[in-house]
Amino acid sequence: MPTIIAAAAIVALVVAAILVVEQAVPAAPAPRGDESTTSSGVDLDCAENDPITQELLSGSMWSMCWRVDASRGLVLEDVHFTPAGHRPVQVLAELSIGQLEVPYDTGLRNTEDITTQGFGGSHMMTLTETECLGERLDTYVPKIGDGSMGGGGEQRAVLCQEVVDGGIAYRSDDGSGAEVARRTDLRLATISKVGWYEYVSQYTFGGDGSIRSDLGATGDLSPEDYGDDPAHGWPVGPGDTDYATSHSHNAVWRVHWALGGQGGQVVEQYDAEPTGEQGPRSPLVSGGLTPISREGTAEAADRRWWRVVNPDVLNEDGHEISYQVDLGATTPFELTQDDHHDDGDRAGYTVAFTEADDCQLFATANKEGRCGSGVLDFAQDEAELSDVVTWVAVGFHHVARDEDQSPMEMHWQGFTLTPRDLTAQRVDPPSAREDVNGKPAQVP
Repeated sequence: MPTIIAAAAIVALVVAAILVVEQAVPAAPAPRGDESTTSSGVDLDCAENDPITQELLSGSMWSMCWRVDASRGLVLEDVHFTPAGHRPVQVLAELSIGQLEVPYDTGLRNTEDITTQGFGGSHMMTLTETECLGERLDTYVPKIGDGSMGGGGEQRAVLCQEVVDGGIAYRSDDGSGAEVARRTDLRLATISKVGWYEYVSQYTFGGDGSIRSDLGATGDLSPEDYGDDPAHGWPVGPGDTDYATSHSHNAVWRVHWALGGQGGQVVEQYDAEPTGEQGPRSPLVSGGLTPISREGTAEAADRRWWRVVNPDVLNEDGHEISYQVDLGATTPFELTQDDHHDDGDRAGYTVAFTEADDCQLFATANKEGRCGSGVLDFAQDEAELSDVVTWVAVGFHHVARDEDQSPMEMHWQGFTLTPRDLTAQRVDPPSAREDVNGKPAQVP
């Protein structure tokens, strides 16, 4: 009798372990009718173009749909990451730019390039071998707007798909020898010409699961924006002449999450502050997470970051999978149309979190007035968050220099979405480190 009980207990433990593993591994999406199955095993229903699928040096793979919107330009949809040796997990429902405002320091000019002219249509450039060393992908691009009115359009090569060297992925020497490897990344880019500026919308998908969103600017300084006031510009002509007016590039991206499946997302803010106490070798710093359960805005601060979490999907260590919003160098700004929201404090934001709504597409000058004119209108509803959209604002104040003539050297602004606990270990550990998970054994 004791033997039977012991056997039953063992079976129960095995079943429980299987259940834990099934919960820990992100589930593959279920097939949906006439979808296209990529080589990663992801079923994608891409409305306008063939899906993009790319395996990288780490053995991991990215899969997604893409299209060109008349206003937003490049739009990426249904973005999946397949870590090496794991099942695919959906990361994003959609990723695009949500506004680009260019106010000049004199106060005489301001443009809202996304909603006024747009990055698509005739503003999206056809790529050549010089702009794209990889594969140039075609799509139908209307000449006027979204093609609903006259003007026609044509099939053009507007998207560059490249696998690029990402540098050193890791290096670690534990005394018995060095483990070192390089990485490759998938890079997607389009070029849009708006006025005198030419913008590169670039997204880099890392072999580690990271997503880097960048806006590059080149072209020419606007010949209409010169003055003689040193407070508002910089001399780029001979001597003390031809002050090119300083201006800002205020970019906001729209990130619609679908981490582990659309809906059921949780947002958290991490902060760490010195306690005022001193340890034996350094000051004590205390950090922790604060839930953000409802729509709202937040600003950057030292040691602060945000993450979007799916509490219902765990990795093999039993940790909730999430992505962290990492900001690079950014100049704080307030969008011009947001000034009327100012209640004594600044009306700007670094990030904002809203509940997804198909009519909330633009950070300002939103074309669907029924749901608000911009992010601050969207966020003031304070709806409970589940199907999360993150608006990421990254500013760049451009003070011209002699070297900007002509054309301007490319200058960049952007941010990174970094996986946090998507897998229990790095996605491509070397064989000698496959068993390192948690505190390692002491090295003699």
